[in-house]
Amino acid sequence: MAEAPAAGRPDPASAALARLAAEACDDRKAVDIRLIRVDEVSTLADWFVICSGLSDVQVRAIARSVEERIEEETGRLPLRREGQAEGRWVLLDYGELIVHVLMPQEREYYDLESFWGHGQQERYLGSAQATSS
Repeated sequence: MAEAPAAGRPDPASAALARLAAEACDDRKAVDIRLIRVDEVSTLADWFVICSGLSDVQVRAIARSVEERIEEETGRLPLRREGQAEGRWVLLDYGELIVHVLMPQEREYYDLESFWGHGQQERYLGSAQATSS
């Protein structure tokens, strides 16, 4: 049986899952990808990955990319998925990870980054940003 991480230290498996999701978002050119560690401030999950797609088609493609990548590399499917039909805010719930893919208007309106601002946040620097730095 796996040992629980020490208090104050994130579970490395959930951190790796969050990074994998962020990479999958980047693969579909998601905008402003953020990872928020919420394990110390919430029982909902350990991590949130939040990003934007610039159209409903892109939002659904980003969510599909996350699902496919996580299933391919870990064999896991989301426990719950919401919003794919509308394509304005897709939520993928993996238990310890919740991925939010939103249109810019929804992201601005709901402002999840501020709501979860007490969690540790980091901006994911994808392939385009890393090469231009």
